[in-house]
Amino acid sequence: MAGGAVSIQIGYVGLSGMGGTMARNLAKYRATHVHNSPPVLVWNRSSAKGQKLLAELGADKIRVTESLDQVATECDIIFTSLTNDEAVKSVYQQFVATLKNAPPQRKKIFVESSTTFPTLAGELETLISSAPHCRLITCPVFGTPPVAEAAQLIIVMSGDHQSKQEVAPILVPAVGRKVIDLGESLEKAPTFKLIGNSMILGILEILTESYTLAEKAGIAASDVHGFVQDMFPAPGMIRYSERISQDNFDGSAGFSVDGGIKDAHIRRLTAIHNSPMPCIDIAHQHLITARAIHRSKVQLGKETVEVLDWSSLVTGARAAAGLDVFASARDA
Repeated sequence: MAGGAVSIQIGYVGLSGMGGTMARNLAKYRATHVHNSPPVLVWNRSSAKGQKLLAELGADKIRVTESLDQVATECDIIFTSLTNDEAVKSVYQQFVATLKNAPPQRKKIFVESSTTFPTLAGELETLISSAPHCRLITCPVFGTPPVAEAAQLIIVMSGDHQSKQEVAPILVPAVGRKVIDLGESLEKAPTFKLIGNSMILGILEILTESYTLAEKAGIAASDVHGFVQDMFPAPGMIRYSERISQDNFDGSAGFSVDGGIKDAHIRRLTAIHNSPMPCIDIAHQHLITARAIHRSKVQLGKETVEVLDWSSLVTGARAAAGLDVFASARDA
């Protein structure tokens, strides 16, 4: 089985956030660049997202199923992008139960791209290796929603070498611009993902503290944002700076506070390796503060945003500084 082979049936499980964008880009790219490529078979716990994707792209690019069993039996390469460790493990347990009842006759590759704690990879490998001809690689990605839309994600892989060689040309350039290969240990890629996310969260914490100090000192948020654009022109840095400067904390099209709190998986990793990251501890406290304030406002009927973006952790710093947490004096 080769990366561009026409016979490859791709499945995609999990269409929320990054998963939905990756599935869309995969389907569009293969329909355009791989002759006679079959439509990508997609599954999501809520079928509405699959139906929306089908309506957008058409039946020549997407097929929707409500059966994980169908994904397991029909697909040669199956991508999974799910919300948390429990959801990932549950889906893989169902995959394996299906494949034990209907053993595959040729190789299948499972590509796990969720953000999980690294030790879960070993549990998944034990599950997958119990079914014949099945291989697993871990494959998290980095990038903001606009980066994902532009198919410019950075892709991290670890696991079986041959499987990575087959999957990499499917992902680049369809969904990403480069692959970082971390070797055959399945835990390396999810570990790297947590480390990378800790950098992003740490930068976000520094931004929030700087914006808060600027507000206390009477400096306009627009001036701070202009400085960020000039000095730190990275897409993620500019995006989060813009959100903070405009008090735009709607997480429906971004990365949620709950996702950020879950990504404090990194705090567990630092404890295991005796490698403290105090900045992440502070950011975690600010995320919890933001969520608590938001929930209290929702209960009082004073909040219109259903889901907070994790850039709202600035509210924790603002609360500590005695400022209005969700409506700063942007142009003081």
